[in-house]
Amino acid sequence: MDCRVCTPSSTELWARHSSGGGGMSRESEHDLAMMVSDFLENGNSGGTDSRYSSDSDSSFSDLVQLADKISYFKLAMDQYESDLLSVVNSLALSINERDLHAANSGLCNASCIKFSLVKLLRLSGYDAGVCTSRWQGSRKVPGGDHEYIDVIHYNDMGSSERLIIDIDFRSHFEIARAVESYDRILNSLPVIYVGSFPKLKQFLHIMVEAARFSLKQNSMPLPPWRSFAYLEAKWQSPYHRKFDHVNGTIHFEHKKCAGHLKRLHSSLLSEIEVEKTLRHRRLKVERRRRPTFSRPTFH
Repeated sequence: MDCRVCTPSSTELWARHSSGGGGMSRESEHDLAMMVSDFLENGNSGGTDSRYSSDSDSSFSDLVQLADKISYFKLAMDQYESDLLSVVNSLALSINERDLHAANSGLCNASCIKFSLVKLLRLSGYDAGVCTSRWQGSRKVPGGDHEYIDVIHYNDMGSSERLIIDIDFRSHFEIARAVESYDRILNSLPVIYVGSFPKLKQFLHIMVEAARFSLKQNSMPLPPWRSFAYLEAKWQSPYHRKFDHVNGTIHFEHKKCAGHLKRLHSSLLSEIEVEKTLRHRRLKVERRRRPTFSRPTFH
């Protein structure tokens, strides 16, 4: 669960925005609510009422450098990661609302998409599972839980690598009153993260620094639930792995999942279109740089 720093009410603050679809336990919600309340009373040193603050020259330069790092890490993937990303995006786009009802007959908490995707991945030959992580709170980091997908890749050498798939990756980094350049960085993140945990940590470091710069423009400190330690805990904490949803006996409406699925499809299609445009531009630039040789004339 992620919380925004934008309201005077701690209850509204932590309850307004959650990500990942995994939900939180009552203990986690209580820990986070207490931490938010303490932060608003003692840690928040101000802010403005505007939706966006302008970028200062120095912070804008720093954010541009962070955006370049995002682009680098998005391209830095091996062939297996690249192939898996293509498969995941394709399968995610193939999921429809009927699949959500088939995946879960219990209380819908937006995890149905993950179980549908895992089912499709396993049918495609991947060792995929839905992982629910949980961690205890401390004085600096609120406790919580998170739900995501993993795929175990077995290589030819007999060893294995665990790859993380998070279908709502950008939502973990949404902040209130973000400067415009921060939103551009946020939208440059992959819609669905597919990759190793070490590379995931690189993205987390970048987004924590970007959030720090953006919040600084509003004279706001970085809250604990935006810290690297809290973000890292979502994917590094002990987890329970499942392949199928535990079926209940009563069918519920899947409004939350259906809405999430529509937003996911829209974001994925937009990302794919942007990537196509960028590839086309790069090809045009490369063609212009290639030397042209005129054919020799024979007399």
